[in-house]
Amino acid sequence: MIVNATEPVTLIGGAEVDKSMLDRARAVAPRVIAADGGADAALVNGARPEAVIGDFDSLSDWARGQLAPGSLHHIPDQDSTDFDKCMANVAAPLIVGVGFSGARLDHQLAAYNTLVRFAHRRCLLLGTEELVFLAPPELRLDLPEGCAVSLFPMGAVEGISDGLKYAINGLNFAPDGRVGTSNTALGPVTLSLTAPKMLVILPQTMMERAADALLSSRAVWPDL
Repeated sequence: MIVNATEPVTLIGGAEVDKSMLDRARAVAPRVIAADGGADAALVNGARPEAVIGDFDSLSDWARGQLAPGSLHHIPDQDSTDFDKCMANVAAPLIVGVGFSGARLDHQLAAYNTLVRFAHRRCLLLGTEELVFLAPPELRLDLPEGCAVSLFPMGAVEGISDGLKYAINGLNFAPDGRVGTSNTALGPVTLSLTAPKMLVILPQTMMERAADALLSSRAVWPDL
């Protein structure tokens, strides 16, 4: 394990990152890690990553020159993404990822795939418009009435809910079947899921509430 933290960490990727987004993430997760070229975005926005992990195909010479050699962790494996490499080598109560959505749809979809494959990690991906995370087995979200809530299955999953306009009780979800997009919170929402397959999508303004919910949830998916 390259980073083994007892507090939340911010993980910076190579997609769009602005200082306000990074500052919000660091307020929740002060320690900074970068995935490959995310080190450039970190340095440009005044954050020095304590570790940079990846195959280094997008890390600039300029960024490399700003960082201590001991902070650079080169993993040349081409069968995994840089986000995969970080999720496999960073353990923390919560990882807040910025710079993993918005630039390329294929990279964004790959990141969602990674969330599911590393279900034992608590990770929230913050974008410019929305945030995405994998629901743990049990979750309580302190959402305001009228907040948009979307549930998107990455595999077969069932569950029960309280506080959603359209309850999910008794429904079978699958990526090629029923999905749960465009729901609405009536207030605080509780979810209970049968499998580590359900993505939760919220407005990015709910980041702090989502982070609190993930840190408060004691139920975890096993490391498969």
